[in-house]
Amino acid sequence: MTVTIWHNPRCSKSRETLELLRKKGVEPAIREYLKQPPGKAEVETLLDQVGGEPAALIRDGEAEFKALKKRKADLSRADIVKAIVAHPVLLQRPIVVSGRRAAIGRPPEAVLPLLK
Repeated sequence: MTVTIWHNPRCSKSRETLELLRKKGVEPAIREYLKQPPGKAEVETLLDQVGGEPAALIRDGEAEFKALKKRKADLSRADIVKAIVAHPVLLQRPIVVSGRRAAIGRPPEAVLPLLK
């Protein structure tokens, strides 16, 4: 089973999640999404894999989000995809993908069910 972490090395939660995976004996493929930004189809797939509310995938504390002049609750799925594609820094991090499922590593332990 291939495990991939959408990783930002400057983010403490991302580093903690990577360390947790390694402690569990998993050496994930690392996708530094700020260096390799996702396309529209990839963001759509991540939304499907994570499940739940699409707004969970977008970071609202960033300047790029504030520039949208919208509340998180007012964004449609299409708005979220468009914003993340245009500004990858808005992608919540880290995201761990295993097979057809994914989880946001906030807290890092939230990704552990994917390893079963």
